[in-house]
Amino acid sequence: MSSLNSENTNRKLTYAQAINEALSQAMELSPDVIVLGQLVDYKPGVFGTTTGLVERYGSNRVQDFPVAESVMTFTGIGAALAGMRPVLVHQRLDFMMYSLDAIVNWLSLWRFKSNGQCGIPLTIRAIVGKGWGQGPQHSKSLHAWFAHLPGLRVAVPSTAYDAKGLLLESIFGEDPAIIIENRSLFSMTDLVPNAPYRVRFGHGTIRRTGADITLVAIGMMVPVALRAAMQLAAESISVEVIDLRSVSPIDQNIIFDSVRKTKRLAVVDPGWQSVGVAAEVITLVCENLGGILATNPVRICLPNSHTPMSATLEAKYYPNDASVANTIRALFSR
Repeated sequence: MSSLNSENTNRKLTYAQAINEALSQAMELSPDVIVLGQLVDYKPGVFGTTTGLVERYGSNRVQDFPVAESVMTFTGIGAALAGMRPVLVHQRLDFMMYSLDAIVNWLSLWRFKSNGQCGIPLTIRAIVGKGWGQGPQHSKSLHAWFAHLPGLRVAVPSTAYDAKGLLLESIFGEDPAIIIENRSLFSMTDLVPNAPYRVRFGHGTIRRTGADITLVAIGMMVPVALRAAMQLAAESISVEVIDLRSVSPIDQNIIFDSVRKTKRLAVVDPGWQSVGVAAEVITLVCENLGGILATNPVRICLPNSHTPMSATLEAKYYPNDASVANTIRALFSR
């Protein structure tokens, strides 16, 4: 991807600012990029991620949409088939469920049904709430649902750098993608290049090297995993933290290489424990490397319950630094 700037410098941006920059640069690079969604053209933008876009690129390319998620998603599919590169913004992933017919029966199937001749370059940004009393209808992270569908790419970026790079990769790719953005990450900062760049789906990264156990983390659980790893380092337990970045496809090689070294595995996943990505990662390791494991793998996930509304109960619901560290610590005391 060519640079829009004569100099490529790194500077600190928040997660939300990085998304905003990716959208703006994509729209400057190609007139085919459009942004659709509820309130995307309002001055504050969607949690700051669409701020200023309508003023710069006009209302034909940045369009507000009524509260009609299914219609919006079908509109995005039609626009993509007509040669555009639409980005749909669903402020609440939970209400994106009204789009399931469009996603399951049309979007994910299109390349298969066309015998590989036609793709749909549609990007869906799906925002997941956490904190300030979001409750059960605003905080479901359903990345495992969408990863189960052939034909969809699914990313769960944990840093501002990855949020920008994965979004640009999706917009200029040829297949549909869903990018799960956790609202709790929007204020976190990271060094982000000024110029456009792409982060590939299916390429995880090692956030911290270690020798004693592999800790695979997803999305908002990556900062938690890193803080837990720091606690355990003080106890001479060396944790290697892998950030998957995308859950469809999953980077199997980075996981296998790490587990061959550490002989232990834990997965921290911001989804329900049952039938989730954590279970998929553990299954892949057991099927391919089960004979070398020193201990049984463990999942650290959300309990099989809906998210409580009160702040006190919510704090008990989500894994935190201490609970992750305690789970890993227990593996070494057996």
